[in-house]
Amino acid sequence: MARKFTFMLYVVYMFSQTNSQEAILHVSHGSSEKEYCLVYNSSWTKLSTSLGNAVEYQLVNLTSSFLCSESGLAPDALRGRAVVVMRGECDFSRKALVAQDLGASAVLIASKTAMQTPSGNETDSEKVKIPLALMRYRDILDVWQAFPDGMAVSLYAPPVPVVDVSLLVMLFLSVFTVAMGAYWSGVSERDRLSGGHDAEGCEGKGSGGDLSLYSPLKIIIFVALMSTMLVLMYFFYSWLVYAIIAVFCLASAVALHTCLDAIMERIGCPSGSFSFYGKDFSIRSLLLAAVSIGVAVVWGVYRNEDRWIWILQDLLGIAFCLHFMKTITVSNFKICVILLSLLVLYDVFFVFITPFFTPNGESIMVQVALGPGSTGTKSDDNFVEVPAEPTAPREKLPVVMRVPRFSAWAQNLCAMQFSILGYGDIIIPGLLVAYCHRFDIWTSSPKKIYFLSCTAAYFLGLIVTFVVMIMSKMGQPALLYLVPFTLLTCALVAWRRKEMRHFWAGTNYEAEDQDVTVEENADFHK
Repeated sequence: MARKFTFMLYVVYMFSQTNSQEAILHVSHGSSEKEYCLVYNSSWTKLSTSLGNAVEYQLVNLTSSFLCSESGLAPDALRGRAVVVMRGECDFSRKALVAQDLGASAVLIASKTAMQTPSGNETDSEKVKIPLALMRYRDILDVWQAFPDGMAVSLYAPPVPVVDVSLLVMLFLSVFTVAMGAYWSGVSERDRLSGGHDAEGCEGKGSGGDLSLYSPLKIIIFVALMSTMLVLMYFFYSWLVYAIIAVFCLASAVALHTCLDAIMERIGCPSGSFSFYGKDFSIRSLLLAAVSIGVAVVWGVYRNEDRWIWILQDLLGIAFCLHFMKTITVSNFKICVILLSLLVLYDVFFVFITPFFTPNGESIMVQVALGPGSTGTKSDDNFVEVPAEPTAPREKLPVVMRVPRFSAWAQNLCAMQFSILGYGDIIIPGLLVAYCHRFDIWTSSPKKIYFLSCTAAYFLGLIVTFVVMIMSKMGQPALLYLVPFTLLTCALVAWRRKEMRHFWAGTNYEAEDQDVTVEENADFHK
């Protein structure tokens, strides 16, 4: 089954490509070359899909003119060349027709304002036979500064695969995090049991973790608090985002230290120690603390550097998710069902229902995850808007895994695009996978059947999420697919193995059996 889904995703990746409204201006002179962002209308202009097949033109600078008429220019003055003119005074098709009458082979329109997909009178646009595209005015200035002795320019628009490599990277990162977090939780439970401690019941701290979720009422309160926090973030984003960033830096540094220390302990790295004012300190722990804090601080300082900071954010995010799944445990399958079911409703409501109540028709979940105003940058394949000038960085919540779209080189020249997956889509199913691994430990399952089955179900559920997202061309609440896949798989395995009662009760099962035995013995002695 897994191979079939992987093959299907590969086929979609190889053969499903789409034309975007963004292209590349390749400028060269001798051995020097640079590339710049273009915005065009693919229904008006047909561009080559590769640089090798693109036509080269000499570029004529007419940014002193709007080119709304032929006055002041000799006939055929632009014969066989590309010309760049300023935006304004007349519509795009008028500029293109004038350039076309003067013999130009392509027209570039320099914009000092946000670049939008060119549009206009359909009748006039049908008369335009030469390529037309917008580019930033500041890029034109950079072109003339970088190539003062002349240049050749080419326009091309490489097709963008519907399935980007970033989705495959995201798939690996998320499945790896879920599997490793669940494995860590199970190992902690095994170590606890081998230490001779009695199994803990539903009261107090949970098995294998620092805190156990065991009360349905607390689960409901937890989901209600999540909903309240999300709504507050929507209305007070500009203030609360900095509080979330500060909390993330602190929590992720602690999580990274814990993960690194566990790795060092596992490989047998000596800790070393020294005394200071009568207290013992671990040299290894202090060094790892310095590294963890340093990584978190670097992320905090450079968090808006999209080109590379996503690597640190994903590293800290993986550590955060791993530490959460190891620290927080669920006591039984019943709690898993309640928690995951409520969070599916939470996810669906804030993704699909809230657009009916928001002024701009965008979901609260998407607005909060991407930051206010981010959805205006790209709406669909037929319209784009690219800022003409650098803008102040927009603060984003660090609660998602981010991987840049590696195939969208043209789009990345205009603005970085990312595939994202929320931490909740990793942690929440991860708690169930972790419970499955602990249950395998309790039942001494040699093949770890629950752990492996639930991990495979998460993998398949995530693939289905990506496929639906690609087909619908809109973001999906991943839990809508992950929760049924994982819950039903676990239930089916427990039913087939005739262990549903034990699996449903979890850590309480042994305690209940012990209580019954004690009562029977007491009655017998009476």
